Amino acid sequence: MAESIVASAPRRALPYALLIRAGVVLIYLIALGASALVVFYRVRDQVAKSDILPDFTLTKPESGDSPNTERVEGEALPVWTGTDRVSVLILGIDQRMQEKDDYWRTDTMILATLDPVTMQAGLLSIPRDLWVPIPGYTENRINTAHALGDAYNHPGGGPALAVETVEYNLGVEIDYYVRINFQAFVDGVDLIGGIDIDVPEPIDDYCYPTPDYGCEQLHIDAGPQHFYGDMALKYARVRHTSGGDFDRARRQQQVIDAVIERITDQKLLPQLAARASEIWAIVDESVKIDPNLQLDEIIALANLATRITDEDRRFFVIDETCTLFAETPDRQQILIPLRDRIREVRDEFLGLTPRAGSVPTVSEEAATVTVLNGTATAGLAYAATERLEAGSIRVSSYENADRADYDTSLVILNRDKPKTAERILAILGMPHSAVVHGSNPTAQYDVVVILGADFATALAGE
Repeated sequence: MAESIVASAPRRALPYALLIRAGVVLIYLIALGASALVVFYRVRDQVAKSDILPDFTLTKPESGDSPNTERVEGEALPVWTGTDRVSVLILGIDQRMQEKDDYWRTDTMILATLDPVTMQAGLLSIPRDLWVPIPGYTENRINTAHALGDAYNHPGGGPALAVETVEYNLGVEIDYYVRINFQAFVDGVDLIGGIDIDVPEPIDDYCYPTPDYGCEQLHIDAGPQHFYGDMALKYARVRHTSGGDFDRARRQQQVIDAVIERITDQKLLPQLAARASEIWAIVDESVKIDPNLQLDEIIALANLATRITDEDRRFFVIDETCTLFAETPDRQQILIPLRDRIREVRDEFLGLTPRAGSVPTVSEEAATVTVLNGTATAGLAYAATERLEAGSIRVSSYENADRADYDTSLVILNRDKPKTAERILAILGMPHSAVVHGSNPTAQYDVVVILGADFATALAGE
């Protein structure tokens, strides 16, 4: 597998053997680590003397911009005040103790997202064998991006190149990353007393990979099971089922859900409180967190995440419906992306398409709207904003457009907000032909209203 990375790289050969075909690390320790830090904050007085824990501060950035968190009277934890969607790329590596200095493929890549306005969250599993362009390199499996970034001193290292690769191929904006290893997961699940999993079918793997790169027989019965760290890792990692890596992605998401359920169980908090310093030690040693993500932000996000209902937590996989099996000339098994289908899954994951059977109201859509004056008529954007807000459409901003020669008005939907669009058309007297769908799902505003000469003329004739 090392040869495939060397072949795709335009530079020198890698000096160390890359991560071998070992399987997958269980992913979502960010939920465990962040929630553990919530516990830490709640019992800060009891553990304040610990020399392991970092200083906890809530300060404004030097730039003077408003922070994403603040302390609110009556709230024990910092509150997330940002309104933009937050996306985190979770990277899993099989980093074995005897090979700390190797360059690691990320055999698990999961994109997590949380919208603080709609209070919806999602997880998207990305298969490691997805054959994609890696920015600055040629096409390769997506899981090689991390190794290449570390091997060739990419700015920000392997995690940064992994983030850039996912952004480039999925068309999403990623705010932060978290990288974890096997031991972090095992220790973390043991620390919370294990997790409950309902195994859908028996699993038999006659060559499950061991830490010394050997193999052992693994059997897991179907039905309700209580797994501690080692067995939970095996359940998340095993590949020998009928659906292969796609089944594994679904099992990982099942484990994630079990970890979240366990962490948010209020009966668990007193038990974790006494072990706050131990939890931090696990996170500090085995988890690499994006340096742009501050401790108070982790805690505020965890606090926000615990308020997401089961119905608003959704799970997606780029699976066999989104890919084609193929083989490279050097006999590598790969997955060719079906980009139209992946785009559909991405939009569902981001909440850009309505759920089946649901008809949201304008209020439920909670759209962010900006109004732009695309004419030379002064005050047009302000006038339209007054009308919209009188009609219960909240406008985030209004200003001049990029130019002043728009003949016809436009209502650009960067995200699917059909009820909001209908209301805007009705309030401003615009035809349905004014609605166009934007191509940037990570744009700042859900809806952009550009006022043209037709609206200026209609307004003047009233």
